[in-house]
Amino acid sequence: MNNLRRSALLVTLGSLAILVVSPAIGTSNPPFERTEAREPCADFEPMRRPMFGDLHVHSSYSFDSYISSQRNDPAAAYRYAKGEAITLPDEDGMPRVTAQIQRPLDFTSVTDHSEYLGPIDVCTQDSGRLGYWWPHCVMTRASHYWTALLAASWWTSLGGISSNGVTQSFACTLSDCDEAGSNAWKRIQRATEEAYDRSSECRFTTFVGYEYTDAPNAFNMHRNVIFRNENVPAMPISTYDTGSYNFPILWELLQERCLDAGTGCDVLAIPHNSNLAGGLMFRDPLTPREASDRLLFEPLVELTQHKGASECRFDRIAGRGVFTEDELCSFEQVVADNLTMLGSVHGEVLAETAAPVPIDEFARRNMVRNALKDGLKLGQETGTNPFQMGFIGSTDTHSATPGGAEEDNYVGHLGRRDAGYRNVQDHFFSNPGGHAVVWAEENSRDSIFEGLRRKETYATSGTRPIVRFFGGAGLDPDLCDAPDMIERAYAQGVPMGGRIEGAAAGAPPRFLVSALKDAGVPGHPGTDLQRIQIIKGWVDADGETRERVIDIAGDANNGASVDPNSCQPTGDGYGSLCAVWEDPDFDAERASFYYVRVVENPTCRWSTLQCQAAGVNPFGENCGDEAAAATAEARLRGAEGDVFGKCCLNSEEEPFYTPVIQERAWTSPIWYEPNSTDLAASSSR
Repeated sequence: MNNLRRSALLVTLGSLAILVVSPAIGTSNPPFERTEAREPCADFEPMRRPMFGDLHVHSSYSFDSYISSQRNDPAAAYRYAKGEAITLPDEDGMPRVTAQIQRPLDFTSVTDHSEYLGPIDVCTQDSGRLGYWWPHCVMTRASHYWTALLAASWWTSLGGISSNGVTQSFACTLSDCDEAGSNAWKRIQRATEEAYDRSSECRFTTFVGYEYTDAPNAFNMHRNVIFRNENVPAMPISTYDTGSYNFPILWELLQERCLDAGTGCDVLAIPHNSNLAGGLMFRDPLTPREASDRLLFEPLVELTQHKGASECRFDRIAGRGVFTEDELCSFEQVVADNLTMLGSVHGEVLAETAAPVPIDEFARRNMVRNALKDGLKLGQETGTNPFQMGFIGSTDTHSATPGGAEEDNYVGHLGRRDAGYRNVQDHFFSNPGGHAVVWAEENSRDSIFEGLRRKETYATSGTRPIVRFFGGAGLDPDLCDAPDMIERAYAQGVPMGGRIEGAAAGAPPRFLVSALKDAGVPGHPGTDLQRIQIIKGWVDADGETRERVIDIAGDANNGASVDPNSCQPTGDGYGSLCAVWEDPDFDAERASFYYVRVVENPTCRWSTLQCQAAGVNPFGENCGDEAAAATAEARLRGAEGDVFGKCCLNSEEEPFYTPVIQERAWTSPIWYEPNSTDLAASSSR
């Protein structure tokens, strides 16, 4: 079977999970193809277990990491993911900050920018190269803060982020950037291989990857490209290969240079930051091939990361959302709709394009839930729903700290640019990011990659609850009490990411949801659960997209809160929740999707914890005086401008910010289709 047919088949099997999952479970052979040489994992779970990871990680090989005085390379990033300590720069760019994750990840991919691998290597790795001394390279290595920021602006201009096209650095005229990029790519592969545990212990899995970094006029078209195994193209594909705002060419080149290369290469791409895409990320497909390629190459979307959440958007001040009435959609939103939201220095926003975008002008498809709803409508109109995406989270760290998403252990994600006091001062509206969670039989590349492809995944905002979600007309209503709950759920329905093909005799589907609270670690206990919600989307008889949010377990009014002085949680929630829910408004003639949102009890946001650590209490009556005193102290250490004033923002006057948050998890949807849609045909062309 050639790579094209095999990849189309894998996509089809992932979508038609009702056909593929049940027969494979419990058999002696693994229910996935083994594509690499490695020892079998001693810990193999036929019913699958959750693997926590991060698929969006930058090291010093990325320009925006290096200019921030961050010198940890891919090998160091993998050490951090495995629980080792690394050293990061402080506010002054000096390597004085020790960073260590509270518990290791199961898997990681370092995804440095493909566009700049060669030029950054020329600028930073070998002083014997002529290009090393090009002024832009000298600025890139500078320790002076403003000089480094000017270098960053220059890099973004070259990559098309602040313009309509891409141009090459003059350093590449002085030195061979192709050779340098090839060497950097080989080092990335070597670090990824050395960190991968191929023994039977299967403690840690790595994936070769990179970020395709297109952002025309700062509107984000970025994708993380993740390879299944060590068989990868000779070089990453970048916007220098495709042109700007031309991501379908990325898919075509991945087809040519990976799937059809005859090397055993397999790949997927994960779009991220649609909240900052200006409405461009999820356009209507311009051709049938664009629609089928999106299904083939992009089964997932990154729902949350340090530059905000992209599920949905609700403005508390306006009292309405972007095509939603869901008030929980105010969670970790940023005011702008493009990447210049990062352009703050000394507490001041320097880019006009980073100004707040009114709720009525914010693009509908910046939000993934709206894209999912519009996908249903496109499916009715064209026969192909191009937006059938599962969910993951990640960090997008630029400090080589994969999985560093803990609110109480957050050292920033942008090197010196958000180290120490700069985190509160310049990146107050960013956040620690989240996790990608995959249900897999074992901690190996093949098992995890196929979990990603079939969308049996969920995103978290940084904590680690254990969430399962199944759907099907045949699910027993008593599954929550069954000792063999998961075996029966797989046998009777489909897991998250699956598709239900026409309910039997029009019977409404049932959905099983089970959630366990994050167990935490010594000194850092997990937070109780508050409630489980199901979000349903559909197209009504008039052709309008609709949504509904239903609480199916727990209690939204359980009285839980935080102590305003210590930030310790108060009140109780639930250690576990489970429910079997049947849709009372099910219409067998209407395509729909359902996904789960698990909401934890309130906890203090990272910014609140760091403000309090500086002696500024966002809940206190004297917050302003405390902020002034803390700012004066920071200025003695070299700070400029207002440092801690944002600690005292009045959340009642802010559309999105609150000092207290509710961490959460989002499962990949389960789709209901009244009639079979032949994805195999559309994917294989």
